[in-house]
Amino acid sequence: MKKFLPSLSILLVACATAISANAQEIKGDAQAGEKKIALCIGCHGITGYQASFPEVYKVPKISGQSAKYIVSALTAYKKADRKHPTMRGIAAGLSDQDIADVAAYYEVLGKLDNAPALGKAAEGNAMAAELVKKGACVTCHGDSFSKPIDPSYPKIAGQHADYLFVALKAYKTQGNATWGRGNPIMGGVAKQFSYAELKELANYVSSLPGELKTVPQAKFK
Repeated sequence: MKKFLPSLSILLVACATAISANAQEIKGDAQAGEKKIALCIGCHGITGYQASFPEVYKVPKISGQSAKYIVSALTAYKKADRKHPTMRGIAAGLSDQDIADVAAYYEVLGKLDNAPALGKAAEGNAMAAELVKKGACVTCHGDSFSKPIDPSYPKIAGQHADYLFVALKAYKTQGNATWGRGNPIMGGVAKQFSYAELKELANYVSSLPGELKTVPQAKFK
């Protein structure tokens, strides 16, 4: 695979053994992960790429996300706790080591430009502030929404609003064979809100400065 950023290979080698990617302490190798992302880059390596199930929305930015969260998400797809058919199919074909390596790669990929740490997020409008308070969002995701209390929770600041909205709705979905998410904590949070409120919350979080990005592969630039 062509290297799409000159400094990436050096950084991958430096970080290859530094990332512990899941609760079983499987060590993610970012350099190995670079060779395992062929099924990822067709969506997550194209800026603005849109998925079409269960509705049209931009696929999430994952470069810069924590490795532990990516492991958690892929494992949830593999175990069918998350029911997206495409992601389930991809995750099912990955070993635990593959998942750890891919997760390590994407965590490292987001650290290339050494952006400064983010401070407390601006509150937004009155409705957004009230929704954040009601959902106790900062309790898990941090007051910048980019520094969660545990790296198995996602960074969400600056994530695509339409993706956040679809993800939040998925936590409210029950009894659907092909769509939904089974996380009991997020399910309890999301079910407090109407769809209109979830959209407002997604728009607010998306508007915040964040650490997430899409890093295009050379073939998609």
